Amino acid sequence: MSNHELSGRRVFIVEDESLVAMMMEAMVEELGATVIGSEGRVGEALDFIAARHSEIDIVVLDLNLGGTRGYAVANAVTGLGIPFVFSTGYQDGDIVEEWRDRPMLSKPFQLSELRGALAQALLKP
Repeated sequence: MSNHELSGRRVFIVEDESLVAMMMEAMVEELGATVIGSEGRVGEALDFIAARHSEIDIVVLDLNLGGTRGYAVANAVTGLGIPFVFSTGYQDGDIVEEWRDRPMLSKPFQLSELRGALAQALLKP
């Protein structure tokens, strides 16, 4: 997927580390997409999704949000048909089985890896 194919896509970022979130926002925008929001806690992320789910094309979701796993967010967006990409510093084995087939970004990641993960998630049925 090229930057052109990501142009106009609306991305919601769920990341509890503010510097990492800012880096992700810059990378998403460099790919031609628009960041429509960024939250760092599960509750706030769920509130944002409930209020603005029709505006979200894809989510970049940190697996560990302040000591809480992001599975509630993964369940919420999956239930709404919104694709997502996990972002994590953990190994694949630390992710529950039901989510292991999802696109995964291992921190730190490069722009090309973000592009590939977003493309994979957007193409997944």
